[in-house]
Amino acid sequence: MEALSRACSSPPLHTFQPSRLTGFNRVFAAVYTCAILALLYHRSFKLINSTTLPSFFISLSMLISDLLLAFLWAATQSCRMRPIYRNEFPDNLGKMVKESDFPPLDVFICTADPYKEPPMGVANTALSVMAYDYPREKISVYVSDDGGSQLTLFAFMEAAKFATHWLPFCRKKNIVERSPEAYFASTNSWSSEAEEIKTMYDSMKFRVENVVERGKVGDEYITGEEDRKAFLKWTHGSTRQNHPTIIQNSKDKDITGHLMPNLIYVSREKSKTSPHHFKAGALNVLLRVSAAMTNAPLILTLDCDMYSNDPSTPLRVLCYLLNPHDQSKIGYIQFPQYFKGINKNDTYACEFKRLFQINPVGFDGLAGPNHVGTGCFFHRRVFFGGPLTLLSPEIPELGPSHVVNRPIQSQPTFELSHKVAGCNYENHTKWGSEVGFRYGSLVEDYYTGYRLQCEGWKSIFCNPQRAAFLGDAPITLVDLLNQQKRWAIGLLEVVFSKFSPLTYGIRSMGLLMGLAYAHIGMWAFWSIPITIYAFLPQLALLNGITIFPMVSEPWFLLYVFLFIGAYGQDFLEFILFDGTIQRWWNDQRIWMIRGVTCNLFGSIEFFLKSFGISAQGFNVTSKVVDDEQSKRYEQGVFEFGVPSPMFVSLTTAAIINLVSFVWGLFLLVFRGKQLEGMFLQMFIAGFVVVNSLPIYEAMVLRGDKGRMPVRIAIISTFLACGLVAAASNIALRD
Repeated sequence: MEALSRACSSPPLHTFQPSRLTGFNRVFAAVYTCAILALLYHRSFKLINSTTLPSFFISLSMLISDLLLAFLWAATQSCRMRPIYRNEFPDNLGKMVKESDFPPLDVFICTADPYKEPPMGVANTALSVMAYDYPREKISVYVSDDGGSQLTLFAFMEAAKFATHWLPFCRKKNIVERSPEAYFASTNSWSSEAEEIKTMYDSMKFRVENVVERGKVGDEYITGEEDRKAFLKWTHGSTRQNHPTIIQNSKDKDITGHLMPNLIYVSREKSKTSPHHFKAGALNVLLRVSAAMTNAPLILTLDCDMYSNDPSTPLRVLCYLLNPHDQSKIGYIQFPQYFKGINKNDTYACEFKRLFQINPVGFDGLAGPNHVGTGCFFHRRVFFGGPLTLLSPEIPELGPSHVVNRPIQSQPTFELSHKVAGCNYENHTKWGSEVGFRYGSLVEDYYTGYRLQCEGWKSIFCNPQRAAFLGDAPITLVDLLNQQKRWAIGLLEVVFSKFSPLTYGIRSMGLLMGLAYAHIGMWAFWSIPITIYAFLPQLALLNGITIFPMVSEPWFLLYVFLFIGAYGQDFLEFILFDGTIQRWWNDQRIWMIRGVTCNLFGSIEFFLKSFGISAQGFNVTSKVVDDEQSKRYEQGVFEFGVPSPMFVSLTTAAIINLVSFVWGLFLLVFRGKQLEGMFLQMFIAGFVVVNSLPIYEAMVLRGDKGRMPVRIAIISTFLACGLVAAASNIALRD
């Protein structure tokens, strides 16, 4: 009773409050649903009363399009039914628990290619979390290098030496930017001590970047006989280690005599005859290797370019995990992704405000947000079955409750970690299916979080005022679209699996959570209505075919309400989450661009793959920035340059919309035709034309390397002409 009384009288560690828009969202959803039903009735009536083949085809296509739009809109509403906002009070932690009782923390960082993911960026990410305001002896950082590169290993050997100076400097000065690169870029005036640290950092950066440029680690870059022997031991011959311990906190200390965090480099064994499951496979190897070495109950997963921006982040996590009322079913705590280097108006909508900020608030009011791949703190226990069902691993030492009582460099520990990192270890085990990160999709983050919540785990969305993590975003359109195409394929792999959110998800989590996950999983389906609306009304306009009500008809007001209602609600949410009008405009433009490019191509590739016609590989998104591309990006200029097939469909749509809009104006101005029945088609074509201005500029006016490739422009023009001719031929035959 005394303990219960203390718990009840203790200051709160966190609070939450419902969104003030909840009531409005529910009323608007009811009204908008009635409008959608009326629209579908109108579409069905037109389909039934079609008298010609072209009119039947047009009516059927528009009905299918509107049915998909209606379903996707309805699925989106699940995130608007009960959004909540949370606050944490880490200053109250000290009144409830001693620092010595904080749980150990294992940090997982994955990288794969030193040329697309520069080792200095990965090292900065590791240094930023090693410098957390958290007991250093309780932190272990595991770096998975799927490229098995000497360049990355060398970078971390250099980073380990620099850390002995950097960590005490952060502690002494209490600086907030714990990534050296971010700290030294944030100011130009330093104390003499800071200047000395900067000189050390610049020297390390010079050596690492020189090694990467040369493509090999020469003896002249390895200083000290001890380092040379360690490097040779870790990288050559029969003594090669796939997971060398670069820093061991039981013996390594910084320059002030304080213990250092563990730093372990892991390069798993891979074979062409065994599937390695990309990032999910790398994370499962880290899960097992860390279990053999430290087995911390708390795990943080980070992308290699997503450095810590707030050293108190783990304390915010403990505000939930150490609260006795919350801990039983909390599986993970997800922080949003924020990005540095995005230009003023976010040309490519790379902040993904809905995915990383708006939707998680809605998820959080239900059962918690989906996992987004980085910036996520997991209970190790969640990877071994549901809250009420523990799945024991095949080796007891890998279990979440096992206590490691051997040094991480002991021979038994080394042998066990080497064994569990083997390429054939997972054969005939539950890893990837019921244990660990889940296999079966290119988007292992979405799939793993989804499966964990289906098993009964809850999650928390933690979005403090200061971003917990900052990462890199694509600055070229082709990089963005390739990334999104991979996401589209991976999401469809989940939707069309036996664990589909529409069936398994709704049974396991309820209607709202199932629909919320379906909304994300069916992103690629936006391509169907967007593509139809990008081509069909415009081709009909060119042939004088009316497919929407006239301005004088009552049904016209229904279409106006549906358009203004959807865009208005979207705009309101965007602005309330600190968006700007220009960023919102770019966001809706990129949404349309994705519909006729990456989502369309991703859908096609997925279905071809399903029939065994093609196979999808995993391509790492490049984090390397070209100076000219960077300059154009800062100016808000679209980057085309690369002759991607996705640009063909995009440019074709832009050309057809321009031609149809100009033709409509010509009929109105020079022939005096009344286009009351064509107003909505003219409006859609004009709206697309305004959004396509950067495409026309890249085709005609620009001469830089980022212009639209001539080959793409020519192919698109011929394709547009072919579509117009085919549509006219069909109309004439009728």
